[in-house]
Amino acid sequence: MNKQTFDQLNETLYYEQLDNGLDVYILPKAGFNKSFATFTTKYGSIDNHFIPLGKKDALKVPDGIAHFLEHKLFEDEDGDVFQLFSKQGASANAFTSFTRTAYLFSSTSSVEQNLKTLLDFVQKPYFTEESVEKEKGIIGQEIKMYDDNPDWRGYFGLISNLYEYHPVKIDIAGTIESINEVTKDLLYTCYETFYHPNNMLLFIVGNVDPEEMMKLVKENQAAKEFSKPEKIDRFFEAEPPEVDQASQEIAMNVKTGKCLVGFKDRSPDRQGEALLKHELSINILLEMMFGPSSENYETLYEEGLIDDTFSFDYSGELGFGFSVIGGDTSKPDELSDRIKSMVEEFVKRELHEETMESIRKKKIGYFLKSLNSPEYIANQFTRYQFNDMNLFDVIPTLESITIEDLNAAMAEHFKTDTQYSKCLVKPKGDS
Repeated sequence: MNKQTFDQLNETLYYEQLDNGLDVYILPKAGFNKSFATFTTKYGSIDNHFIPLGKKDALKVPDGIAHFLEHKLFEDEDGDVFQLFSKQGASANAFTSFTRTAYLFSSTSSVEQNLKTLLDFVQKPYFTEESVEKEKGIIGQEIKMYDDNPDWRGYFGLISNLYEYHPVKIDIAGTIESINEVTKDLLYTCYETFYHPNNMLLFIVGNVDPEEMMKLVKENQAAKEFSKPEKIDRFFEAEPPEVDQASQEIAMNVKTGKCLVGFKDRSPDRQGEALLKHELSINILLEMMFGPSSENYETLYEEGLIDDTFSFDYSGELGFGFSVIGGDTSKPDELSDRIKSMVEEFVKRELHEETMESIRKKKIGYFLKSLNSPEYIANQFTRYQFNDMNLFDVIPTLESITIEDLNAAMAEHFKTDTQYSKCLVKPKGDS
């Protein structure tokens, strides 16, 4: 078992790749009551075009099938796995993102038993035509609920403006029409292709003995049979570097409107250290422009254009990257114009070392505080590993970022003529 120490953070990470290809990471946290484990496959909503395991021809599957698969795995021949975790004193959950599907539990006791349950239910798919048909109704209700959510509609409205072809623009749950095309056989095809241990990562954090945990995982995996691992070929259409459309308005039954503006990465081909530096640079720039201590934030607040819902974020993976800025507002048009003009003014100014240093310290402090949360570590670790990054490299990378790095990221990302778009949600009748 490999052991990596991070002296600056006082953390020790244990790692081993098993014979079946599964990557296992264990982070002991002495003194913590709660333990977390996440079992994650590198398979998300964007993986809808690929060559199935053992086949030669590419297959296009219905939108939302990765999320559908997540739902179905919790059901086995013996019933609902949630109830089993509950009996064992654990809380279980799962989520599907653009690029991964994660299954997790947290518990203060019986960690070993819960870990076996996690490994076993994820690696024991059980689908029938009848249960698949029943699930369509459940997921259909979920899709309708999100269709009525103005935040969700605004967010995906903005992404669909930014991207012309990339499947990141498609709702993670798919549509009522697309999930109706899901069959038991398609679910098994996706499962067998993407749920091979060679495409998965197990991460355990908490007050655990790494040697005992690794022994348990090895024995569990050695007792199961898996096919020979194969490289997964995934296909994505070529995406233009510029945004697809500059604006969109959505009329909904809301009292207060919403304004979201976004910027699309021109070159989303970074991985590893380059991606980590880029996303941290964009986050520092967003904080400089619109953080609660910034002049722009104060101005927008005094003008009555924003409230406490105003926020900003950057999302970056291999193949796509974008920032989102905005929140609730009674004047969506005015706010979008003001944000755009503030960005245009900001990129003309000289960046100050003092401001960057202040934000850098703030982000380091926030990150160190987050490391006291096993939940945060468990949820973040895998995303970093799947992008060839390491969660524990955040602080040294933050410390290495220079004004020149920020200027380079700003020049590429915050171009209002080609990379900018907006999505406004307005009360019906106001459009």
